[in-house]
Amino acid sequence: MRKYIFVTGGVVSSLGKGITAASLGCILKNRGLSVTIQKLDPYINYDPSAMSPFQHGEVFVTSDGAETDLDLGHYERFIDEDLSCANNYTAGKIYWSVIQKERKGAYCGGTVQVIPHITNEIKERIIEVGDQKNAAVVICEIGGTVGDIESLPFLEAIRQMKTDVGRNNVFYIHVTMLPFLPATGELKTKPTQHSVKELRSIGIQPDVIVCRSSHGLTEDVKEKIALFCDTEPEEVILNRNVDSIYEVPILLEQEGLDEIVVKKLQLEAGPKSLDAWKNATGHAEVLRDEITIALVGRYVSLKDAYRSAAEALCHGGLYHRCKVNLKWINDADLAAEPDAVNETLQDANGVLIPGGYREAEDAIEGKIAAIRWARENGIPFLGISVGMYSTLVEWAANVLEAPISVNDCENGSDALIVRLPEAGPGKKVARLGALPCLLKKDSMAARIYGRVDISERHRHNYTFNNKHREDFMRSGLVFSGVSPGKEQEVYIVELPEHPWFMATLFHPEYRSRPLKPHPLFREFAGAALKHKNK
Repeated sequence: MRKYIFVTGGVVSSLGKGITAASLGCILKNRGLSVTIQKLDPYINYDPSAMSPFQHGEVFVTSDGAETDLDLGHYERFIDEDLSCANNYTAGKIYWSVIQKERKGAYCGGTVQVIPHITNEIKERIIEVGDQKNAAVVICEIGGTVGDIESLPFLEAIRQMKTDVGRNNVFYIHVTMLPFLPATGELKTKPTQHSVKELRSIGIQPDVIVCRSSHGLTEDVKEKIALFCDTEPEEVILNRNVDSIYEVPILLEQEGLDEIVVKKLQLEAGPKSLDAWKNATGHAEVLRDEITIALVGRYVSLKDAYRSAAEALCHGGLYHRCKVNLKWINDADLAAEPDAVNETLQDANGVLIPGGYREAEDAIEGKIAAIRWARENGIPFLGISVGMYSTLVEWAANVLEAPISVNDCENGSDALIVRLPEAGPGKKVARLGALPCLLKKDSMAARIYGRVDISERHRHNYTFNNKHREDFMRSGLVFSGVSPGKEQEVYIVELPEHPWFMATLFHPEYRSRPLKPHPLFREFAGAALKHKNK
């Protein structure tokens, strides 16, 4: 019988429910169990694709082209599994599905209500992902905070699951915060008590309470929480603040979370086996060196906007037993003060320009300034998506001496960057999900990948105008990766005369894992380390 683990959050948002869910998935998978993880988000948006990174952080893209919550990136990285559109649903998608069914007469003229119609739709999605992935364990994270109005249908649905599939096949984890008051020198348990009380009023009794804290958790505090929340003291788990999220599975295993889950759900799990994870992710004492990477983007004030890129850099550094220090630089600042570019970037061992979102022209100008600095000073450089567009514009302006704005995009024109052709009247086209790419033999890209045929995940609706291909090739820039077929859409550009200079239209960061860093990020980190130590 398939087992279901539900992760809810209380007290405040952004407590790390996603990392808790991903960490538990990591532990269980390393104990020989097949695991998948799902995120259910209560917001009404159909998906996060049109949400500002300042609001929601990055949009993570799965291989099948689903634009999803950024927590799916954590899930993939921690359990080393490709997820799909079935692993992320918003309230908007749930309600849209129910409304479509009602329009088609599926409910035979009956009144459509939150219970049972919305809750049934939610439960169907939970069952569906387990069936699709053929997983022994489905871990389902409920977004938002207990007490929010919008999350009530999701909480009611997971409450009903214990009746539908049996209480012995359902496990509830509640993640809360224990604030520390410096004035009295104590952890306060009252917010956790009230959060659990709210959850129990809905009909959900947590099997485990995971407490986020910057301090340790004494037995007295555990016993107090257990007494007021109707759990055993050993079912109160500490998830303390750590320097690296990759330490969380190790800490939760030490706290015995997986043992409680295995016992209560009667799972046939193997022995504890996080040795490979510990060796790959490492601790501070095994990192022999460090590098500084300048990440130049528009949304650096909210670091989750570039979460996958930041984590992929970390993976690349771990491969070389090297700590990666990220220097977050707002590209608008570089655009406003172009004379300060050298001062701003001078301590960087590498420059990364990640993907963007509705970039303003001043943001492009700042990226161009950073690219020119890296190109002219021999600094390792990696550009992604809008980072590739900016690379082409910089080359056109400063090498070909033919300035072209990246925003001058119009089909049929001589613009450098053009919108993908429409599929029909009013139907915009976007490249989403995994697409094949052919690499030029003997190129840096082919050497890094070790092959000439690859597949990478895309998220863009603009492309390079091939009318300008010959001009760029004659001037020394190499188009080392293209789409198959006669279109030969440009996916990778590189500069052979440079120590390490590459830009991609696709998003390699989506496929990077702690135990298997993406080849481009692995070699980019290595080049930055070589530059630092030369």
